[in-house]
Amino acid sequence: MNVDEIDTIAVLGAGNMGHGIAEVAALAGYEVRLRDINEELVENGYDQLEWSVGKLEEKDQLTEEEADAALDRVTPLVDLEETVSGTDVIIEVVPEKMEIKQDVYGEVEQYAPEDALFATNTSSLSITDLAEVTERPERFCGMHFFNPPVRMQLVEVISGEHTSDETLDTVEALAEEFGKSPVRVRKDSPGFIVNRVLVPLMNEAAWLVEDDVATMDEVDSTTTFELGLPMGSFELADQVGIDVGYHVLEYMHETLGDAYEPCPLLEAKVEAEELGKKTGKGFYDYEDGNGADIPTDAGSEEIEARLLAVMANEVAKLVGNDVAPAADIDEAVMLGAGFPEGPAKLADSAGLDSLYETLVDLHDETGAARYEPADALEAHADEGFYGSDDEEGVEFESIRIEHPGDMVGTIVIDRPHRMNTINPQILDELDTAIDVLEDDDDVRAVLLVGAGDDAFSAGADVQSMAANADPLDGIELSRKGKETFGKLEECSMPVVAGIDGHCLGGGMELAMCADLRVASERSSFGQPELDLGLLPGWGGTQRLQHIVGEGRAKEIILTADRYDAAEIADYGFLTEVVENGELEERAHELTADLAGGPPIAQEFTKRAMLRGWEDTEAGLEIESQAFGHLLNTDDLMEGVTAFMGDSDPEFEGK
Repeated sequence: MNVDEIDTIAVLGAGNMGHGIAEVAALAGYEVRLRDINEELVENGYDQLEWSVGKLEEKDQLTEEEADAALDRVTPLVDLEETVSGTDVIIEVVPEKMEIKQDVYGEVEQYAPEDALFATNTSSLSITDLAEVTERPERFCGMHFFNPPVRMQLVEVISGEHTSDETLDTVEALAEEFGKSPVRVRKDSPGFIVNRVLVPLMNEAAWLVEDDVATMDEVDSTTTFELGLPMGSFELADQVGIDVGYHVLEYMHETLGDAYEPCPLLEAKVEAEELGKKTGKGFYDYEDGNGADIPTDAGSEEIEARLLAVMANEVAKLVGNDVAPAADIDEAVMLGAGFPEGPAKLADSAGLDSLYETLVDLHDETGAARYEPADALEAHADEGFYGSDDEEGVEFESIRIEHPGDMVGTIVIDRPHRMNTINPQILDELDTAIDVLEDDDDVRAVLLVGAGDDAFSAGADVQSMAANADPLDGIELSRKGKETFGKLEECSMPVVAGIDGHCLGGGMELAMCADLRVASERSSFGQPELDLGLLPGWGGTQRLQHIVGEGRAKEIILTADRYDAAEIADYGFLTEVVENGELEERAHELTADLAGGPPIAQEFTKRAMLRGWEDTEAGLEIESQAFGHLLNTDDLMEGVTAFMGDSDPEFEGK
């Protein structure tokens, strides 16, 4: 079965996750059957779904017609046979107990069509064990949504031992149809990706307090204001539910061994039924609506090193056991847990060799199994999860890196004979160049230009791509471009695009990823893809409307017209237009100005604004966390002192 053959989806379980998944499926245009074990539960679930759709309508995210149509596509049911008969995909969302889920599948198997796909929304249980209850283990996989499903982008698509590639491909495509970002978990492993990282981190935070190494305030201050994570470890446990994390940890302890022994502090909270925000009290008190009050200056390097070391060890286990590569782990944790950077990147930045030594010392000192370094951690210790980015060891053929001074790093697309058109090799080299400049302490802003004066980039190298056209290769190329361009967009430093000449198609999509764009008068712009029977495939359909507005974006893309620099500047695409011959000097000057700004504040500002595109509330929360973090930086004192003394600040990123 492929995704185009899917029309009807059954969701088993109408609780918070169940009705949320049903809503996502209905909004995507699918017929949905929402089922629970009695009328009261299923009606409550439908009422919550109806309320949520209504809120989307109130916020003008749906028209009245779209809201009504989505609700009409959902049928609440109790009878199991009626629910699953004739469905294409069955998503099970019943309580997180192996016995309950296995009983459900044993019954569902009697009524489900032979070619229907089964997907379980488990957060940690074995996909293989669940699949073996059925007669279709090859058509059974995990489809783990995050709460609330309507807002959270991540879906972990998890392979069981017997799951076919076709099933995984179809379920990933279905997640994309839902408007979600699937990340494949290649091997059935407790906790999968996100929980495998978060739950041991929560456990280690608790052990630090249990063993009198640190206070709760010190741990959460470190987590929030030193590591820069969106919540403190204890605050996150309260938010998710201490019992939820504890039961995942119990399962991991049972299946993976003593390294995952739950801390007694967690067990005590569960036994006291102080489970966090949902019960009014957990590690923090929510009875009066106050909750966490985390100090900004109580963090310590020792706590940071321990937490990072434990997190890096879990990443190493996932990588070493072929559960997922480091890049997928980072993507999943950023999407599912709101990390500003992925755990592998955080570990590499801290120095994986240092974190490995931290674990060795802790294991020697305490004998605790949770500190025993994974073999894969030792193997990656010298080079990091992403390998060495020593610039001297990097060879580029189609781009080059220049250092013109003033803390500016310049990336030059160097294919002037081909109008700087973009091919897969350039995407690979651009990806590497971003890492090189991110790791260069002497670079604080990036300038992106094209070689020669004919083109910044005339777009994708369509001629060479068309010669080897294949739909699956095309999909992968689109994803590759989105990933690389997204990496540029998410760069922690300010990025300026200096545009001289043609900036068309994929070249214009590349320019969209810069924070500021300056162009010469002779430059021309456009998205000509529709004239070729294509569409912008590297993020242009989304990014352009954020820059110039939906109406202008549709005009530019649907007409496939060319625009001169003055016209496109009037649309809001350019920061500045300069005379021919002055582009190089002005682009460098603008980039150097940004390089002299406060690096930490710039990084947090970019992060908040980018996340706010996806979800305003998430962006505002990042903004609040960043504001608190910045109050405790040396850069703030430098800025205030310079302002009071009427001088120019010299920010150091501290």
